[in-house]
Amino acid sequence: MSLPVLVVLVVFGIALSVAAVHFTGGTTTATLAGADHALARFAEDFPDERPGAVRLTADVHAAFLDLGPQRCGIVQSIGDCFLTRIVTPHDILALARERNAVSLRLNDFTWKGGNFVFADEAGALAVAAALQGHDGIRKAA
Repeated sequence: MSLPVLVVLVVFGIALSVAAVHFTGGTTTATLAGADHALARFAEDFPDERPGAVRLTADVHAAFLDLGPQRCGIVQSIGDCFLTRIVTPHDILALARERNAVSLRLNDFTWKGGNFVFADEAGALAVAAALQGHDGIRKAA
């Protein structure tokens, strides 16, 4: 088989595989249907926790759950699945809030954090307040 024919077959095979993954839902990002969905998903991984207030991000790809003083549960969509974490100020490398957005960087190598935009500034303030309390945290108002 000639090299040009082989290259065409490989490119076509890769394109077909990518298309198959896309059209079968492999590139969809999960969203939370609401606060109850976030609570239920969090309870699957942490059944002994009793979360309080739930704050959804504006794009409903993440939720922050109040777990008491300086503890926060997080449900974050990763692809078509959800990642859950319990975060304390000790886990945080950097925290910044600007208006209705919170930027969070963690020292966990399995999930580094992210930028989270809330529908209003009150949600961002509440999440930032729940995660503050460690000297290494930089807060931007």
